[in-house]
Amino acid sequence: MMRAALFTLALLAASAAQADTPEQRLAAAGLTLPPPNKPIGLYVPAARSGKLLFLAGHTECPIKATGKLGATMDVAAGKANAASVALCMLATLKAELGELSRVKRVVRVMGLVNATPEFTDHPAVMNGFSEVMTTAFGDAGKAPRTAAGAGSLPRGIPVEVEAVVELK
Repeated sequence: MMRAALFTLALLAASAAQADTPEQRLAAAGLTLPPPNKPIGLYVPAARSGKLLFLAGHTECPIKATGKLGATMDVAAGKANAASVALCMLATLKAELGELSRVKRVVRVMGLVNATPEFTDHPAVMNGFSEVMTTAFGDAGKAPRTAAGAGSLPRGIPVEVEAVVELK
């Protein structure tokens, strides 16, 4: 069973790597973009400055999960939530740019993980976000990243991520 799952994942990754556009790579990996969240409050989800696009803190679209890593949520659930956050951020990028192929590279990622003081696997949680970005953009999806713990996050969400991308 485990070999079959690993083989399936390897096939999905291989077909995703061969696709032409980020949207095709995501589809080949079985990933779908949700409708982006609407801002709650007085801010915008993205702002351009030259060839850089700054993305506000993102959650999953729509917010479904709440929890605190190390208390009510384990690393696997946190990683899955971080992957959902990445899909939401990609939905914002697509709404802002029209197509994801306008992204040259992910420049910087800051991830906050709602966690107990004893929890120390923040990077493992944030790998869910980075894996989705790498699926979409290949090596250009790998970025310098901070994975930090937070005592709480808005509405009890487990993960919030902000990023900077360079545009073509």
